[in-house]
Amino acid sequence: QQKESGHVRKFKAIDEKMTTQKILVTGGAGYIGSHCVIELIKSGYVPVVIDNFHNAIRGEDGVPESIRRVSKITGADIIFREIDLLDESALHNLFKEHNFSAVIHFAGLKAVGESVQKPLLYYKVNLTGTIKLLEVSVLTPEGGESFIRKMNLCGGKEIILLNLRFTCNSCAEDWNAVLLRYFNPIGAHESGRIGEDPQGIPNNLMPYISQVAIGRRQCLNVFGNDYETCDGTGVRDYIHVVDLAKGHIAALKKLKERCSCKVYNLGTGTGYSVLQMVKAMEKASGREIKYQIVSRREGDISSCFADPTLAEKELGWKAQFGIDKMCQDLWHWQSQNPYGFGKNETPNATSNS
Repeated sequence: QQKESGHVRKFKAIDEKMTTQKILVTGGAGYIGSHCVIELIKSGYVPVVIDNFHNAIRGEDGVPESIRRVSKITGADIIFREIDLLDESALHNLFKEHNFSAVIHFAGLKAVGESVQKPLLYYKVNLTGTIKLLEVSVLTPEGGESFIRKMNLCGGKEIILLNLRFTCNSCAEDWNAVLLRYFNPIGAHESGRIGEDPQGIPNNLMPYISQVAIGRRQCLNVFGNDYETCDGTGVRDYIHVVDLAKGHIAALKKLKERCSCKVYNLGTGTGYSVLQMVKAMEKASGREIKYQIVSRREGDISSCFADPTLAEKELGWKAQFGIDKMCQDLWHWQSQNPYGFGKNETPNATSNS
């Protein structure tokens, strides 16, 4: 049964047929990870979260504020360890302490601009960190046998992880992995208690737009309005973060088939332009979003969005939420938490996206 008080739901009565397997969630204090933890708990799994606070706010008792709030939303006690993936000794100890059924790997860096400026840092964190995690999970007898990796389509990370896929396929009998590709997760949990809280100036469109709406940013820069799209602005793929989290649960179930190594796109199958997203956020917030057209960014293309057909066919997963719900939940989070998980600060009226 589900006991409900406002938006706080306690999932205490677990069906006997549901699993109680432990799932390691790396980067679990982040935006996507924290929403995935909720869905794991709802599905009867026991998440164990590790994070190094690179993009998370420390709350009470040294626990990430996002995880503290997830615990309140679900009514569940969540195991958390502060661990950096480059700390191989800490990883070994973690895998000796817990018998994991699977690993969901969110930890990594993903800012496109920064990846170009600091390529070696991105190789160190995203490549070396992933390799250490795989090595420990394979070498530790108690380690998990299954692996889910997110793939944000930015910089060199996609190439690195696609190469990992080829490696997996060459030794298919020894691997059980699912790689999930997606573009721009937006929205938030319906409670408005957790959401995206970028540290510093947001790199992604929607958190920047929401900060303009709440008064933290003065104006949005729209990079080009002469593309061959419906309104001249770039078209991209957006997905509600809760839909995305449920996609990871579907991938977990796929791993039970010993699927070797599979890759799926998660998205709505529909792209939206920058100005369509601006208008949708204006509708959700009831506020004007100020923007200005500036020159194109080098490397940008007119349109890019995912085909999620294979995920629906093989995972039984399909996005349920459209652009209006995405923006409504994003605004619910932003309006309740103007400065994210941190303390209030003086609005910045001069920053640009």
